[in-house]
Amino acid sequence: MKFFLDTANIEEIREGVSMGIVDGVTTNPSLVAKEGRDLEEVAKEICDLVDGPVSLEVVSTQSQEIIDEARRLAKIHKNVVVKIPMIREGLKALHVVSQEGIRVNVTLVFSATQALLAAKNGASIVSPFVGRLDDISADGLDLISDILTIYDNYQFKTELLVASIRHPLHVLKAAKLGAHIATLPYKVLNQLVKHPLSDIGLQKFLADWERQKQLVHS
Repeated sequence: MKFFLDTANIEEIREGVSMGIVDGVTTNPSLVAKEGRDLEEVAKEICDLVDGPVSLEVVSTQSQEIIDEARRLAKIHKNVVVKIPMIREGLKALHVVSQEGIRVNVTLVFSATQALLAAKNGASIVSPFVGRLDDISADGLDLISDILTIYDNYQFKTELLVASIRHPLHVLKAAKLGAHIATLPYKVLNQLVKHPLSDIGLQKFLADWERQKQLVHS
């Protein structure tokens, strides 16, 4: 499984990259706005830090405007993947730009049939939102299973990116299903690292080592 960080915060990305487990980054207009900086400036800095896909999202909703915006975003850096929303106009734009070689991450996917349409139109990545489905008492992981089955049936090359991850259990279950990518908030990435027994074990080892040093020097 590839791990992406779902953030536009440079310090979070730099720290994640230093751990050696960040394969890419996803952003959206809300995350970029939170940083209070120019999109292109932030995007270039992220792309310099991360040797992998960096998703930048369009804000247009009409097909020709989405196409124009996708072309502009794709020119920012070779690592850019353009995020296009799963709407009718988005599918029209996807059909055009995917044939131009622009990599597209189709976002705001909430059904397996939406994911099927995205793959059929040439999406490089599709992003189903598991947490938001869980919020309305639907099982987001069931959707992941359905999409993976469909993609396997037809040998689509589209990668499934699990988005709207809220906690480590989402990551675990998605990995067991075979999802290709998980995009994580920085907080969840840190939660994956930690376990109370690891902390307790380390404290014990260090305490034992200190006692041994005292015995040697006494």
